[in-house]
Amino acid sequence: MSVDALISTYFANGRLSDLPRDHFIDGRFVPAETGNRMESFDPGRATVFGDFAAGTAVDVDRAVSSAVAGFAIWRDTAPATRCAVLMEAARLMRAEADWLAVVESLDSGKTLAEAYGDVQGSARLFEYYAGAADKLDGRSVNLGNDNAAFTLREPVGVTAHIVPWNYPSSTLVRGIAPALAAGCSAVVKPAETTPYTALMIAELLIRAGLPAGVVNVVTGTGPEAGAPLVRDPRVRHVTFTGSVQTGVGVMQAVAPNVTGLTLELGGKSPLVAFADADAEKVAEGALWAIFSNAGQICSAGSRLVIHRDLHAQVLERLVQKATALRFGHGLHNPDMGALNSERHQAAISGHVERARIRGVEILCGGQATTDPATGKGWFFEPTILDALSADDPAIQQEIFGPVLGVQVFDDEDEALALANGTEFALAAGIYTKDISTALRMARRIDAGQVTVNDYWAGGIELPFGGNRKSGFGREKGLEGVDAYTRAKAITLAV
Repeated sequence: MSVDALISTYFANGRLSDLPRDHFIDGRFVPAETGNRMESFDPGRATVFGDFAAGTAVDVDRAVSSAVAGFAIWRDTAPATRCAVLMEAARLMRAEADWLAVVESLDSGKTLAEAYGDVQGSARLFEYYAGAADKLDGRSVNLGNDNAAFTLREPVGVTAHIVPWNYPSSTLVRGIAPALAAGCSAVVKPAETTPYTALMIAELLIRAGLPAGVVNVVTGTGPEAGAPLVRDPRVRHVTFTGSVQTGVGVMQAVAPNVTGLTLELGGKSPLVAFADADAEKVAEGALWAIFSNAGQICSAGSRLVIHRDLHAQVLERLVQKATALRFGHGLHNPDMGALNSERHQAAISGHVERARIRGVEILCGGQATTDPATGKGWFFEPTILDALSADDPAIQQEIFGPVLGVQVFDDEDEALALANGTEFALAAGIYTKDISTALRMARRIDAGQVTVNDYWAGGIELPFGGNRKSGFGREKGLEGVDAYTRAKAITLAV
């Protein structure tokens, strides 16, 4: 069915047929042991459009047992075969991009264009790590004597992946693709508000040739399904993306088992614009740094740290651009889609209302709203808060929505202090025509990744991850495989 037909069918019926409804364990869909189910909402209309299995520890135990058996097969599978399976998965994702993108848009609230980008990026992730599967070599070591010594890179074993709701497909694949390339198996727990594409991708991998049990998906809540998964002693590495508070809980849960851990947590990332920067480029860059995916991005440029001489002309342009953004149901492909849930909408409203009470100047937006076409859904107006102090809560706390905080500086040292002035250190952008300033600031800003004159520059070939309360470990790039392998040293006395 074409994308237009899928969209027409959905708006006519309020449902999509053939959505997966159960866990995916040992290569097939299976119901929850309890038989309990949960509802999934379309954020653009605030209505239920599907239901799925509500997992518990019993379902998790079944999935991990399957992953243990799957690992025994997959670790001994030839690297070239792993490569072929991941390449076929990429091909299938591209062939089924319409179906995956429509479901991703419906489930998350994001625009169809953004969902397509996520699906294409996920396919590229499979391709990238397919290329790594047969190149995970060890090295020979000169001990200075007649003994022979070398190292092997071995897969760590069963891995667990706790996937967030803002990027259900791409965050899933950026974790499981390197794990599979390394020879690991996986159990995935998608967010309870966005379960479907994880189930669809798991089934797609079986069609691509992955043995049953190598990737399993258990849906449900964090306490009922996520918690028993990360506590399971058979899991040898956990990859978690989410809030700082939950990440701390995951660290505590895995500690007794001494399980490996990758944490990608929050961000309050600065876009630093110097006086010599092009005002139009800064305004356009800042617009999409914060309003892409309705600001629901860990690495969003949620702070504009701008030189006083550039402030007025950039903010005039930026307000015009922000107020011109069209928002609406994701399948209608507006500029900005819905927030993922009513609860999240309320949280963002609370942040902005408290700023209003503090006397913060709100240049535009500032209100929860609905789809202008239907009066339904969970939306928030593109919002800009001006001239915030370094200690303002809107600067120090992650809002995770379409809310930009503006900070003004007078010199480079002040810009650096503001850029590094939160507990987070995930990403940063620098806008300047001076290459020396750019390189100096790029080295001094504490962040896992820094871009210059294009906030979203870079790609999957580069490592992604944060410092301080933004977490630790790196995903994407060749560094993304490191978490899923361990080095073994072998020495032969001759």
